[in-house]
Amino acid sequence: MPAKSSKTRQQRLPLSELPAGVSGRVAELSGQADFCQRLREMGFCESSVIQKIAGKSMLICQLCGTRVALSDRAARQIVVEPVRDGA
Repeated sequence: MPAKSSKTRQQRLPLSELPAGVSGRVAELSGQADFCQRLREMGFCESSVIQKIAGKSMLICQLCGTRVALSDRAARQIVVEPVRDGA
């Protein structure tokens, strides 16, 4: 019988769907290789923690102490796992 993974595996969702005020850890980047590389250069690396500040079509998020604006299209390609405070 397989182990239950619902408690050990975090729910993954696009950054665009993360509620405002919630932090998420980057699980993966999707899209073309050059786009993913540009995101990594901006600091959106796997395991980075991002806080979504506000926005729907244009998002404002905080990453490494810097606020960054992203289009909804770009944010949909950043898959995050919500994290609890202090995690």
